[in-house]
Amino acid sequence: MIRLVLAIAVLVVSGLAYSDAVLAETKFNFTTQKRQLAEKYDKQTVRYSTSEKSGTIIIDTKRKYLYLVQGGGKALRYGIGVGKEGYRWKGTERITKKAKWPSWTPPAEMLARQPDLPKFMPGGEDNPLGARALYLGGTLYRIHGTLEGWSIGRAMSSGCIRMLNEHVIDLYDRVKIGTKVVVN
Repeated sequence: MIRLVLAIAVLVVSGLAYSDAVLAETKFNFTTQKRQLAEKYDKQTVRYSTSEKSGTIIIDTKRKYLYLVQGGGKALRYGIGVGKEGYRWKGTERITKKAKWPSWTPPAEMLARQPDLPKFMPGGEDNPLGARALYLGGTLYRIHGTLEGWSIGRAMSSGCIRMLNEHVIDLYDRVKIGTKVVVN
């Protein structure tokens, strides 16, 4: 334990406080999150027919799945959490930014509804955006990780698409800035 604390202190001093290497050694535990997940929402390759080209992300908000089109009638399917009633949206966007362990600044509308929220949270394992974020166009919406694995398969966000941290890391590594995202 002392070695871990010293390692973190050295990395903080050198400006690497939230690098993947440090967070991998901390209390953050992907296994715990996965146990909270219904099996049908785990990542899997499925048959999927679409006219969208390979590499496109399609989000099915009704069924609560995100599909990464692979071509050949197949897609990688991930379970997601979606916006609660009144916060759902549809449309087509592109990924305009990607971030590892992103910081979070709640929008003014969210702060008005929940004044007890912090005005800013640095990236890290306690941040509600989780391990990765994919920013969607000029919107306030993102595809991001969550600390609440039990929320996958539910409608409870303010419009963002939530994924298990392990899954959003996998998706992050597979897509590029400019990737088309279709939200149905």
